[in-house]
Parts: sequence; C-alpha cells; structure tokens
Amino acid sequence: MSHDGVGLRAAMRSVAFLTAGALAVPLIAGCGSDDEASTPLAGQDIAPAARAQVADGGTLRWAVDDVPETLNTFQADADTGTTRVAQAVLPSMFRLDAKGRPVRNPDYLESAKVVETEPRQVVLYRLNQQAVWSDGREIGAADFAAQWRALSGKDSAYWTARNAGYDRIAKIERGTNDLEVRVTFSRPYADWKSLFSPLYPKDVMGTPDAFNDGARRKLKVTAGPFKVKNVDTAKKDVVLTRNPRWWGHPAKLSEIVLHAVPRDKRAAALADGKVDLADVDAAEAQRIDLATRAKGTGTPLMGPGRTSAKKLRESVTTYLRRQQGLRDFEVRKSLEPAYTQLALNGAEGPLADERVRRAVARAIDRTELAKAVLGPLGLPAAPVGSHLALAGEAGYTDSSGVLGGQDTAAAQALLADAGWVLGGPVKEEKKADKAAGPEHKKGDESQGGDDGAYIVGEDNKDVRDHQDHTGSDGGDKHLAQDGRQHTGKQGGAQGAYAPKGTAAPAGAAAGALAKNGKALILRFVIPSGPGSEALRTVADRISQMLRKVGIRTDVTKVPDDSFFKDHVASGQYDLALYSWPSTPFPATDARPIYAKPVAAADGSLNVEQNYTRVGTDQVDQLFDQAAATLDDDEARDLIREADSRIWAAAASIPLYQRPQLVGARKALANAGAFGFQTPIYEDMGFLKKGAKASGGKASASASATASASATKE
Repeated sequence: MSHDGVGLRAAMRSVAFLTAGALAVPLIAGCGSDDEASTPLAGQDIAPAARAQVADGGTLRWAVDDVPETLNTFQADADTGTTRVAQAVLPSMFRLDAKGRPVRNPDYLESAKVVETEPRQVVLYRLNQQAVWSDGREIGAADFAAQWRALSGKDSAYWTARNAGYDRIAKIERGTNDLEVRVTFSRPYADWKSLFSPLYPKDVMGTPDAFNDGARRKLKVTAGPFKVKNVDTAKKDVVLTRNPRWWGHPAKLSEIVLHAVPRDKRAAALADGKVDLADVDAAEAQRIDLATRAKGTGTPLMGPGRTSAKKLRESVTTYLRRQQGLRDFEVRKSLEPAYTQLALNGAEGPLADERVRRAVARAIDRTELAKAVLGPLGLPAAPVGSHLALAGEAGYTDSSGVLGGQDTAAAQALLADAGWVLGGPVKEEKKADKAAGPEHKKGDESQGGDDGAYIVGEDNKDVRDHQDHTGSDGGDKHLAQDGRQHTGKQGGAQGAYAPKGTAAPAGAAAGALAKNGKALILRFVIPSGPGSEALRTVADRISQMLRKVGIRTDVTKVPDDSFFKDHVASGQYDLALYSWPSTPFPATDARPIYAKPVAAADGSLNVEQNYTRVGTDQVDQLFDQAAATLDDDEARDLIREADSRIWAAAASIPLYQRPQLVGARKALANAGAFGFQTPIYEDMGFLKKGAKASGGKASASASATASASATKE
C-alpha cells in the first residue's frame, strides 16, 4: 500500500514497543456491532443500466496515471493501470461485490469450496467448462500449478513482490476430470479465496524469464471479455479489444483505451474529448459541476501577476470552450475502499513513548476532519473506526473507543505524565536539529523560500499569509482529496492559515512543552507535488489541534518521489499523512502493515510495511490465528481484537474514508465511482439513443443485485 491510494495488492507488492500489560486487555474486545457493517456509507455511482439499454460498439477512453510498467500484477512496480488491465483480460476466481466481499465469479467457476480439513485443508475448484484461454486451450490445473510454483517463494529466480497464501500450498493436482483442480494446503489458510485472482496462463508463470520479462509490455494469451491489443508508450495508451473467444456476456464496447493523463489535466482532457472517464480532484469536480449548471459556464479563475491582454483573451477563450465541452459530463462520486491515516513514527524520539502517541491521538478531532473533507462534497462524513475494515465490509467494528475520542485535558495529562513540562527551559539548538524526532535532510525539501518547512506553534513562525484563489466558498474543497489526488490551484481551508502575528486560537497552550532542555517539536512530512494542497491543509488543521496541547510541528514539504522512499519508509519523519486501501483479507494483507519489526542478521530493522515501527507479539499472533482458522465468525473476532490492540498502540490513527470523484460522459453507463465493487467490464458502454440509466447512484443492495445479474450468478 502507499500514500497514493493504489489498489491494495498491487501497492503491497511495491516495496521499542508496547507490552501486553500496557494495552488494558479488558477493553480490547472492541465496541460496536455487526450492524455497522450492513451497508457502505456511500453506494456506487456508475449510472447503472440494463445491457439491453447499452449500445454495441464504441471506444471508452479511460484516464490512468501512467502507462503501466508491467502487466504482471505480482511484480513490485505493478500499479492501478496494471490492475485494470488484469481485471479486463484475465480470469479471477473471485471478485468483490458492492460490500467488498469476495464472491464466486461464475464465468470461471462452477463452484469452489473446502472439501477436506483433516489431515490437511483441501479446496476443490470446479471450472466453467466453457472457460478457455484466447489460444483455445482450456483453463486448468496446469495454470494453477504454474502460478503456485512461481509465487511460492521457493525459487528466487522469480522476481515476485509477495507470496502470501501461495507459500501455504503443499500441492496442486487435477481432480476427477479436467474441470477439477484440487489445491492441498500444508497448513490451514482462511483467505484461500484471495488466491488465483487474477490467474495468469502457464505461458507467463511457467519460467522465470517469462514471469520476469515476458508479461511486462504484452500478454499474448488472455481469458477475459477483452484482450490486450498493444501498449503504445509514445501515445501513452494501452489498447484493449474484444476477445473473440470470450464465452460470457459479449463486451458492449469494441475497445477500451487506457490513456495516461496527469491528475491536474483531467478536466481539460475530458473537455477536449481525449478521455470519457477520469478520476478527478475536488477542484476539477467543482469545475465540471459548474459547467453543467443551467446558467452560463462560469468565469475563469485567474491567478495573481500580470497577464497581457492577448494572453488573457486566449485564456478566457480556452476556458469557456472547455467549459462548454464539460457540459457533456457529470461527476459520479462515492467513497474509495481506502482511508487516510495519520502515522506516528514510534521508533525513536518523543513518539517512542506510548503516552505521547496517545496524547497526539487524543488531541485530534477526527470527526471535525472527516466533516471538513467529506462534507463539502455531499458525502457521508464519518471518521473511520477500524484499521482493518471499512463501514459496509464484513467484520467492521468501530474500535476507536479503546483509545478514546478528542479530549484536550486527557492529552495534556498524558504529556505531563511523560515528563513534558509547559514552558520548561529549552537549550539553544541549531535550526536543523529543532525537531524532537528523527533527523532529516534539508536538501530534499521543496524549493521556494520558506514553503518547504515551517513550524506551527512557534511564536511568529507558525502561521503565514496564504492567498486563496478558490473563491469565498472554496476553502474546504481542497480537503476532499489527498496523496495521489491533484488540485489545479492553491489555497487552503478558511481558518487554516492566519496572517503573521495573529493571536493563538482560544484554548491554545500559552507555550511549548519541553523535557530535558528540548522542546516538543514533531516533524510533520507531506508530499509537495500536485495535490499536496489537500494534505497540507489537513496537516495544518492537525497542527493547530496539537498546538492547543503544547505540541509544535515542523511541517516539511518534500518531493513526491522521495516522500515514501526517503522519509516514510526510511523513518525520517515523526508524523505523516498517507492512505491505506482496505481489503477483504486483512489477516493476510494487513499483517505486514502492523507486524512487529524484527532485527535482521545485519543489524538492520525489518519493518515490512509497518512504517510506524510499532508492533506487538500479541497483534502478530492474532493475525496468524485469524489466517489459520476456517471459522468465519472466529476469524472476524480475532481481527477485531487485533484492531483494538492496534488502536491502543496509537501509532496509526485512521481519519476518514477517501472520497472517490469521477468525471464521466453522461451517456456512459455502468462505469464511474465503483466503491468496493470490482468493475464489470463487459457491461460498460454508451447508452442507446433515447435510453436512460436506471439511476445515477446505486445503493449497495441494488448494485449487488446488478452484479449478480451481470455475472450470471
């Protein structure tokens, strides 16, 4: 996973601790009920339409961030583009429904179930007898076995990014006929439904050379409603065409073209007819909404500085032309299966003390942040209550009560107990060493004067004048995206910045906290590229909340390409904001994120993806037990207990579910803001003349029904 919100499995392939006694074990059972998981906070918004209402033919041009570096989802540099291609052209034994639950894909599976548990777990797959690869060969046990061998981790010649689950398989063999595949596990594995989705042909998985290089830019053999026609790096296109050997519902579209478009150019690309579908940020979504209003196309927002009359006329003309083009589009919105969190680095410095981490958590008003981010978009504004599931997913329970809500007095008491004294003496230090946390390099900060780093809470240095070009009502619109999302203009939420010298907010601490002659200043790292305005605004709100309890923050903007590698992953930060995708398989997928770091043979610390560097043996054991039980109820209970203990550790504070905003051509059906559900590529298309979608936003139950119909369940 990463800060840019990439799909969980692709992202997870890219790259002093609490004791049991400190966890208040009687409170670890979690709070809430199964009812919380009944419905996602926001349903799909895909303009659902029956297949009979969708025209045959046409090309869907779909914006992606980049042309994928590889078409092999099991390699470290796989991205969301890789995932989209795989979903459209390869088999998946299971895919996700509108509530994020894995459901059998009938195009490939007649059935799949555990048929034996003793002496070993055996899963029997019965394949759809029509399922064939594009070269005419039946999908079968040889493909399953080749993928297992490639991903088992036993052969280092395969450059795999992960082998979770496949390393538990003992053998794969043909069943009583060619349509049966028997998978025998060496030890029980609860998340067996996560395997073989996608499934690659043995041509790709059969040899290290084919795995490592053969599927990077082409897939000769596929088995989905589409196939890969070509990858054109010059045009920045991946072209998918109908698969003539597809046995399921025929694809409505003739082609899908995945076209690379920078995040801050998406609205222009839509208006110019270069794409029909694109994830957009809040500012560009607002621009699309403005264009579709009954009166006019709006006025272009001009930045400061001198502009010649000619350039001004050209700019206005281009803007108005594009606004006219955007009238054919609409914004479809939901919530992503991902959440934004505040990460606290507990490896060293003040945050190595559990009491200080808990104080930071108690100082933050998560409800206020969720409302500020999601409220202006008209999306449900509720803070995320679990690290391991989102509302609507199986097993979701709000366990945040283990840590407690916002409480300034409680936060101050925790800091006092940890020895941090208000107004205590502070030794003179070099500016580069002000932060109480890990040292940081000054050379990689963003250019542009003091914009790279500033301290919130330090007299006359914590606030700066920011010119807002968004208009009087646009302050909170930036908050709607983070990480990978890009806004096209500067500005922050009203109240996030104040002129230099402005008095501290009511209730703010009169001075900074200090201990042993060192001020409590936490280094807050955020990316500086397009879209960083949102993260910066959220960071400033958090900084002001921390200031009220006497904690100062050194907010540092760093280049996007070094944010994770040089800061988060390497531990050069105290506080950071980034997003984790959700997963229906937390026992497998979330374990590396919260696993207790282990010292390697060379003395280094192996943190896997636990960038907060805080973990416990108890949490590891709970994940292991959940992965090994075949009782769903028991597994959910174990996951909930693990989540409660993660909350108690106070190293990762979930804030809000990420908004999903998609600019879509109005005539495009069955595509848009998918929410939890896997897209159904064969149903996407343009409405017939005079036809109408059944409704812009699908409820969880309605979209689940549509999914079942579309997949012939």
